[in-house]
Amino acid sequence: MINIAELSITKRVFIIFIGIVFFLGASLCISWVYIQSSFGDKLYPYIYIDGIDMSKKTKAEALNMLKKRDDYFQSAILEVLYNEQPIATFSGQQLHLTRNTDIKVNQAYIIGRSDSISTRVAQQLNALFHFRNYTFSSGIRYNDSPIQEFVQIAQETYNIPAENALFTFENGKVSAFKTHKNGKEIKSDEFLIEIHAAIQGITENAPNKKIVIKDTVIEPAITLAKANSLGIEKLIGEGVSNYSHSIASRIHNVILAASKLNGLIIPKDAIFSFNANIGDISATTGYQPAYIIKSGRTVLGDGGGVCQVSTTMFRAALNTGLPIIERTAHAYRVSYYENDSEPGFDATIFSPSVDLKFKNDTPGAILIETEIDKSNSILKFKIYGQSDGRKVKISPVSVWDIVSAPEPTYEDDPTLPSGTIKQVDYAASGAKARFDYRVYDSNGNMTIDKTFISSYRPWQAVFLKGTGASL
Repeated sequence: MINIAELSITKRVFIIFIGIVFFLGASLCISWVYIQSSFGDKLYPYIYIDGIDMSKKTKAEALNMLKKRDDYFQSAILEVLYNEQPIATFSGQQLHLTRNTDIKVNQAYIIGRSDSISTRVAQQLNALFHFRNYTFSSGIRYNDSPIQEFVQIAQETYNIPAENALFTFENGKVSAFKTHKNGKEIKSDEFLIEIHAAIQGITENAPNKKIVIKDTVIEPAITLAKANSLGIEKLIGEGVSNYSHSIASRIHNVILAASKLNGLIIPKDAIFSFNANIGDISATTGYQPAYIIKSGRTVLGDGGGVCQVSTTMFRAALNTGLPIIERTAHAYRVSYYENDSEPGFDATIFSPSVDLKFKNDTPGAILIETEIDKSNSILKFKIYGQSDGRKVKISPVSVWDIVSAPEPTYEDDPTLPSGTIKQVDYAASGAKARFDYRVYDSNGNMTIDKTFISSYRPWQAVFLKGTGASL
């Protein structure tokens, strides 16, 4: 027997080293046997899938556990919104929501069973000494066919193509005009990314998701500014009036007179004269007899209703912030002009003495466009030009000195059958009306400070009494 005390130090160290190696080797062998017997077909410890501990689970057990975990997929709901309104709903059942758990379980099972000996041993030792965790995250798989079909329908429904401007200038007047219109297009690619992210974010505690479809503006290739060289770029003001209750001939005259101003170009610094641009108002120029107020009576006269047009133009000039050079109120309150307005926003004309005039003091030319809504009896003038940032402020209307309307008047009309009564005008009280018109430039400096005062005489209801042959 060797007496260790009699050995040299070097030999002693060597023997101790051999003992340690033998001990470690024996320990590893025992551990190896333990690992092989404990985890033969099971996942090793410290392996997690979606945060769930899969230690000592067979592949089948792991798959079953994950499948039960995902039972809520069937009741998951994805709601799609556009302009804050719901437009589509997808259910988890419809999308066939599943996870790629089979792939992740297979990947987890390979831990400790790698073809690389060094990797395999290291991973198996981890089962004993817990150097690290092995984590796997499963993604949610789904059938995207319903989503793709929805996107196609949404594009067809909500995408609006841009429209190019049309501007044809001939002989001092625009013969063909259409302002440009921006289009819009839903962001389909962005939506697909966001709905995919929403699906991946579905959990048992948050099974329902909302996805918003956004859109983007599509600009036309040819804008109004590109279509002309007159400085006409955009809509800068408009005026509106309602001619409801007008007789057929008056409506005819309103439309005829308004059409004569459609496409009119007013050069920079020029003064617009209504009478000069409307021309002759008579039967020879296509106007029909309609009731007008003349010398305090309602009588048939060529061009009745043209003042509806001058009134609308007056309102357009006001709303655009243009200097009003000349304007005359009607002698009586006319019901047509108060269908959609307070008293005082009217302008009468009577060539050649009574006119409506305003100045184009904008940076460029302006264009008048006529728009008529026959079904709603609406006349509109749109003024296009170049904005200089001016702001218009019109005060509330003050009405005072109100005088009651006189008793109704009845006038014989041989064009109506005997016994027929037809009302052609409506009672209106007399009054005075005023409003302040102020315009400010882009720096806030006041450039126009004008008060419009209208004095209206009281006016009675007017009825026509038929004196013609009976029907």
